[in-house]
Amino acid sequence: MTDLFSGLSPLPPPAPAVPEREVYTPSRLNREARILLERGLPALWIEGELSNLSRPSSGHWYFSLKDESAQLRCAMFRQRNILAKFTPKDGMHVLARGRVSLYEARGDYQFILDHIEEAGEGALRRRFEVLKAKLAAEGLFAPERKRPLPRLPRRIGVITSPTGAAIRDVLQILKRRFCTIPILIYPVQVQGAAAAPQIAAAIRLASARAECDVLIVARGGGSLEDLWAFNEEIVARAIFECSIPIVSGVGHEVDFTIADFVADQRAPTPSGAAELVAPDCGEWSRNLAHVTRRLMSVVERSLRRRIERFGWLERRLAQRHPGIELRQRAQRLDDVEQRMLRIVRHTISSHRSEVRRLAAHLRQHSPALRVAAAQGRLAVARGALRRSATANVERLRGRLAVVAGMLDTISPLATLQRGYAIVSDERGRVLTASEKVKPGQRIRARLAKGEIQARVESVQDSDNPNLELPINDPSDPRGQN
Repeated sequence: MTDLFSGLSPLPPPAPAVPEREVYTPSRLNREARILLERGLPALWIEGELSNLSRPSSGHWYFSLKDESAQLRCAMFRQRNILAKFTPKDGMHVLARGRVSLYEARGDYQFILDHIEEAGEGALRRRFEVLKAKLAAEGLFAPERKRPLPRLPRRIGVITSPTGAAIRDVLQILKRRFCTIPILIYPVQVQGAAAAPQIAAAIRLASARAECDVLIVARGGGSLEDLWAFNEEIVARAIFECSIPIVSGVGHEVDFTIADFVADQRAPTPSGAAELVAPDCGEWSRNLAHVTRRLMSVVERSLRRRIERFGWLERRLAQRHPGIELRQRAQRLDDVEQRMLRIVRHTISSHRSEVRRLAAHLRQHSPALRVAAAQGRLAVARGALRRSATANVERLRGRLAVVAGMLDTISPLATLQRGYAIVSDERGRVLTASEKVKPGQRIRARLAKGEIQARVESVQDSDNPNLELPINDPSDPRGQN
């Protein structure tokens, strides 16, 4: 077998399997292309000239946006185009915001709009959005920094044009709601290049003077360009730095400005701002009447309670009047006084009778005779006592002389007078033998007159008189070995 097939060439490897082809339909391709476009591109702003405008009965708008070298099919559906602030026409220069998409039925590439505005207003709108984002990031719109409005301001300041319709509306509303509140007007321009600096300066002036409890920054309606002074950064920062609460009433209800976001409270119109800052006089009157009625009711109830308590106290006082109590106690005092007088008189009478009885008994047993006899015996006894005492004194004096002579003979003082001394150690113990002291020890010697303190230099033994113990003193040569 090996020899038969040894000269044959090897077989080629098998060819790979051909993969099955994936076939798209137009619908599938258009659908996936639409998904790729809508997911791959974010919302865009496009500026161009409007042309080929079509508005069918459905209410949707179909048109093209073009520039010098290209055009783009666009669609804006009814639920979005009803929010547009103008009526589009062919040839208008517009700014549109939307997303790229694809109309699957025809495979048309198109731009679906959700907002459209005239191109000039669009530039301002972009500036508005940029400034709004900047100030929001700095915290100028933070809700926690917004201050509450005073319930009853003492004075209201209005920053607006003195000749516009806004000031007339504000004054009319303030007069109708609470006519007694004073109003201070800060006249400024509300439109044009000089408007924003004037508005900011008026806000700072009002804050520095502190004449008002609340400020209204107001202007009537208009286009975005007309209201632009209230979108300037200088005005926003002046509102933020103001020490007085500010209500912004600029434009109509659909208009929003930067001043609205920075102010402590936004009103849809100047009239709405006046409604916010001024309380309703009628409502305050009704509340005052209600509070007055409640107060009167409380006072009446309190008075009734106090009158009832006063009557009860009056009756109790009548029952326990101090005058009645004093009269009763005075009567008891009189009774006690009479009893005491009777007791005292009876006691005195009893004592007088006893004194008379004792005096009679004393007279019957008078000691005068006994005293006279006792005085005679006393004189005799006194003479005998004097003689006996004299004899005893003489006898004791003789015995005393004998004992004194004997005592003088054995007295240690007599021995001291003869030149002897009493020697004791430092503790006061009398020394009777030389063995009780050591060389260097301090001793005291009692003489007949005075005392001597000394130090033992050496000690001689009574059994060996020739043996002398010297003091061990390093400075004495005799104490060295």
